[in-house]
Amino acid sequence: MEASSPARLYATLVGAVLTIVGISGFFYSGSFGSPGEVDKVFGILAVNGWHNILHLATGLLGLAAAGYAARQYALGIGLVYVVVAIWGFIIGSGDAILSIVPVNTPDNILHLILGLTGLAAGAATPEGAPVTTAPA
Repeated sequence: MEASSPARLYATLVGAVLTIVGISGFFYSGSFGSPGEVDKVFGILAVNGWHNILHLATGLLGLAAAGYAARQYALGIGLVYVVVAIWGFIIGSGDAILSIVPVNTPDNILHLILGLTGLAAGAATPEGAPVTTAPA
């Protein structure tokens, strides 16, 4: 298990929050489609069933990776969320990524923050020492 690190903190906190957001998002919109029925969480963040599934999957992955692959999770998810944010800014507010995941400006800003903090947490965490085995 990894020692306490910025990446582990990121994987644990972001994983827990994304899991909760993914579950609670279904109370706003569980519609699947292109992009299906879209509702806004707290009147701000656009969600549908696909968006909720993505949050749930990346959240659970973070919780699972927190103990053994937190740095890889922070760097990987950080990169993914930066790309999603840029993509969202390019297509514009009120549109959908891949025609199924709705985004708006607050979503894009949140995705950018999640991505940049993930990259920062991954960069601030030293790479683990390589595993060596004792000679037989």
